[in-house]
Amino acid sequence: MKKTLLASALGLVALGAHAQSSVTLYGIVDTGLGWQNSSASLTTAAKPQTVPGASQVKMINGIWAGSRFGLKGSEDLGGGTRTIFQLEEGFNSATGAQSVSGLAFNRQAWVGLTNAQFGTLTAGRGYTSYYTLLSPYSPTTWLTGAYGAHPGDIDSLDTTFRVNNQLVYTSPSFAGLTVSGSYALGGNAGSFAAGQTWSVAAQYLNGPIGVAAGIQRIDNAATVATPAWNSTASNNGTQPSVSAINNGFQTAAKQQRIAVTGGYAFSSQWDVSFAYSNVKYTAGQASLFHDTQIWNTGGAVLHWKPISVLDVAAGYSYTRATSSNGIQSTASYSQFNLSQYYSLSKRTGLYALEAYQRASGQTLSGNGKSIINAVASIGDGQNGAPSSSRSQTAVGVGIIHKF
Repeated sequence: MKKTLLASALGLVALGAHAQSSVTLYGIVDTGLGWQNSSASLTTAAKPQTVPGASQVKMINGIWAGSRFGLKGSEDLGGGTRTIFQLEEGFNSATGAQSVSGLAFNRQAWVGLTNAQFGTLTAGRGYTSYYTLLSPYSPTTWLTGAYGAHPGDIDSLDTTFRVNNQLVYTSPSFAGLTVSGSYALGGNAGSFAAGQTWSVAAQYLNGPIGVAAGIQRIDNAATVATPAWNSTASNNGTQPSVSAINNGFQTAAKQQRIAVTGGYAFSSQWDVSFAYSNVKYTAGQASLFHDTQIWNTGGAVLHWKPISVLDVAAGYSYTRATSSNGIQSTASYSQFNLSQYYSLSKRTGLYALEAYQRASGQTLSGNGKSIINAVASIGDGQNGAPSSSRSQTAVGVGIIHKF
């Protein structure tokens, strides 16, 4: 009898401990087909326009939402405090390869503490405060990053920038206001700031209205005068979001992004979002260009849900560079986007995307010295395959499943 009571008590204790903690396996598989009318190569030399582009049909992966799997969980520590963690790996569903070679959990890998009264503190690899609070109104929400991100994702409003060695604090919501700050330690001997990344952001929600603003600063600790990248905002040593838009400026000593995003829901069927950003690439002693380069981008997205299973959206953005490095006819990019998403179930959907971009003016080539004609590069999905001319058209269809 005593043994039975003891076993029952131990069972109840184990059950209670289990109920206070949880681990969830989740993921997304997203695969489709894409076509673009002009696909050239992007190198650190004077390409892409030196080689004529050709139309291309290819299998596309992670277009509506990046293919991934992950683990996330929490444990109740009492007093309203919980331990939380998330490990997330991105992969190419067309080939099975890692989305970032050499990183097992390339999307996120962090652990932290959260309390409804005091906020959340995490440590590890993840998104900056800038991205987290501004992204709900990003054009990528309904237009996707691959087709709908502002050209080249120059303003980091898509998920391309993830930061290592990062501490992130996010406050609770106070009457609709949330603030957040993040800092990533560069870890370079002799210079505390070298390679660091920091950001500060705030978000305000009040019924149908939402607005967010933030700043993000990335330092490059590279000291050699070649295209090199040594920063906490790296993908295993590779600089994210290098495209035809910023190819000639990738040796910047510092990158700064300031942005404001917002949205308004007219009804359950109609809503609009907007985004404005100012991006600055500052030259240093190891840079291959010499003058600070600035891009300003503005854009808006109109989303419509005519029936419960269908979402459609249309967007436009305009990006313009400032005069610098001997360029008088500055580069500009006008981008038009359409998207359609049909829900087969809560977890499975079909989508179609259409995009067109027109470039004008001039920019720097990959060597940071030659002035070349600006070419089109839609969203951030064509970063490695820009057009060889001023214009580019892309169409994609796919299926996505979430588990």
